[in-house]
Amino acid sequence: MRITFENRTFDMDEVTQLYPAAMVKTGHGEETTQISLEWLDTQDPNKVEVVNYGIFFHLKDKSIHPFFYPDRETLEAAIEKLAAQL
Repeated sequence: MRITFENRTFDMDEVTQLYPAAMVKTGHGEETTQISLEWLDTQDPNKVEVVNYGIFFHLKDKSIHPFFYPDRETLEAAIEKLAAQL
């Protein structure tokens, strides 16, 4: 099965992982890391600095294709568009 997302086409047989995440500052300069949305929802919003949100496609060839969004609302709209194809 093939899907088109944000003007990129992916063969779903090649996708090993597909997930949304928040990118947050680690507290070490400008370093960021991915965290799950579930974890983010359990944290004090005053203590976690979200840089942006993303949907991440990991492929069998070990490449990672991230798509970033400025806020959770935009991320959730993108997830809905993606889910409609799956």
